[in-house]
Amino acid sequence: MIRVYNTLSKSKEPFEPVRPGKVGIYLCGPTVYKPSHIGHMVGPVIFDTVKRYLVYSGYEVTLVVNITDVDDKLIAESSRRAVAMSDLAAEMTADYMNNLDVLGVDMIDHFPRCTDNMDEIVRFTSTLIEKGFAYESGGDVYFEVSKAVDYGKLSHRPSEAIHGGGAAGRKRATADFALWKAAKPGEPSWESPWGPGRPGWHIECSAMSRRLLGKTFDIHGGGLENIFPHNECEIAQAEAATGKPFARYWVLAGSLTVNGVRMGKSLGNFLTIKEALKLYSPEAIRFFVLSSHYRSPVDFTREALLAAERGVERLHNTVRTLRMRIEHAMSSGTADLSYITDLDTHRDAF
Repeated sequence: MIRVYNTLSKSKEPFEPVRPGKVGIYLCGPTVYKPSHIGHMVGPVIFDTVKRYLVYSGYEVTLVVNITDVDDKLIAESSRRAVAMSDLAAEMTADYMNNLDVLGVDMIDHFPRCTDNMDEIVRFTSTLIEKGFAYESGGDVYFEVSKAVDYGKLSHRPSEAIHGGGAAGRKRATADFALWKAAKPGEPSWESPWGPGRPGWHIECSAMSRRLLGKTFDIHGGGLENIFPHNECEIAQAEAATGKPFARYWVLAGSLTVNGVRMGKSLGNFLTIKEALKLYSPEAIRFFVLSSHYRSPVDFTREALLAAERGVERLHNTVRTLRMRIEHAMSSGTADLSYITDLDTHRDAF
């Protein structure tokens, strides 16, 4: 039996998919406004490996990774570079996809883009308004956090730390979060019942996961740093809209750090994949990501990457030695050597 540590319950649980024999996984993907760095590869490498194991175990697995291609950061960067937001997003999405390919991440089935799912997002937001969980205010739409009685159940924060605070700007309470943002002059926008605008960050994940995986799916992946507010908001709006559990298991990974500080574009302490590949092999980077327990922070250092290079070479040497010894022992050619091919297959998968 497979057992999974569930961040929601803070315990290991038997893995029981919603639909027997089938597994749906949703992983929060990148906001594509700058070239992807090694930190963006942590989740995809881990869940590419998780899917490989589940497929090996006999499951039919659907893995979804979203692309956030409209966002405040994208708008700001496109303005700074004097290029259209859509062109910038396309350029950075291509960079992200190329990096996944180089690192051997090829098990992802769907890459839904926010801008391709506006109709679904608007419908989702309308449902929340109709059910009394959201309200329109000056062209914005906000989720009313006080209506979600178990908001905070993933982050395990006390309710007073979440629900406190009075009205702020157009919001009824400071904790309320945006589902739809009214467009400012010159910003990209889409039509909606509340006027031209664009989605808030959280709503896209709930809308797109429901479309591709159903109202309740099996595993939600991502980073521990996004538990609050992002994952918490996903749960609140999804369960308010459907009346059903959102994700059965929350499997969240530790951050990639540099000298103990989380690697991030906003912090300026990141190394792009292209830069990393000038120094280390793709296999070493993948091995580095997988060398620690997935819930632990992975600290990026030159020494750690060099150790990963040595570890990869030891594995390759082991495979070569096994192949040579088996071929020598079976030199008569009468024995079944298919498992030698299996060794090559597992080496490539690694």
